[in-house]
Amino acid sequence: MSLASLGNDAARQRSRTPGAIALIVVAWLVFAVILVLPLYIVATQGLSRGLEYFWEAIREPDAIAAFKLTLLATAISVPLNLVFGLAAAWAVTKFDFRGKSILVTLIDMPFSVSPVVAGLIYVLLFGTQSFLAPYLDSYDLQIVYAVPGIVLATIFVTFPFVARELIPLMEEQGSTEEEAARLLGANGWQMFWYVTLPNVKWALIYGVVLCTARAMGEFGAVSVVSGHIRGYTNTLPLHIEILYNEYNIVAAFSVAILLLVMALVVLLLRQWSEARLSRQLQANRED
Repeated sequence: MSLASLGNDAARQRSRTPGAIALIVVAWLVFAVILVLPLYIVATQGLSRGLEYFWEAIREPDAIAAFKLTLLATAISVPLNLVFGLAAAWAVTKFDFRGKSILVTLIDMPFSVSPVVAGLIYVLLFGTQSFLAPYLDSYDLQIVYAVPGIVLATIFVTFPFVARELIPLMEEQGSTEEEAARLLGANGWQMFWYVTLPNVKWALIYGVVLCTARAMGEFGAVSVVSGHIRGYTNTLPLHIEILYNEYNIVAAFSVAILLLVMALVVLLLRQWSEARLSRQLQANRED
């Protein structure tokens, strides 16, 4: 009998002990109470008046406008953060330069700053009382309480996701392949397209999926800069909040089902990309 089979048998024996069984049961109970039960409540409440009311709630003009704005903010912020994340990860892991540690710290800053504070920063920077207000008024530009402010807030809160997924993987891979490509005569773009990008594509997709999920569900920063103008600056989470505050509970849960479906699609993409990334990491370790 091989050592691998002995190890697997020992692992199975450990998983059958009373302590292990108790931990598994507790884990499933926590999963059911914290995740499954809320999803069930959202679905049952949203469909409590039937499918006809559900379709009316999600086809209401303000709900459609909120849905479009959520997609717009996501469609702008995710590609921008994808480009930045690739550039930042490549620079941090493949080159040595002064200020690298500061750059890494700045990348992580949205994780440590409250989204509400981030939204307030944009209000103070671009609001009517800011020092930029006369300049913006002269060009008839409105950032806060308009779509640009929502996009900026979404970009800020989703800023680190792509870069933080790429940096550890690229550090583990090193720069040996890029150096070999340079010795063979490849220029910077050729190294990036044919060496670096294929090695990090699954981590890149995983980071994009996380970035997309955060962009669609962001509430705090967007709430501060939106002004809650129905049909104009409300994203789906903000629209759900307004419906709930107006005691239109069933409509709020109906729109929440739409957001839930979007989240489940992103979750499936996340699981798929995470599995492919795990395979890539395992293959790298075996090599």
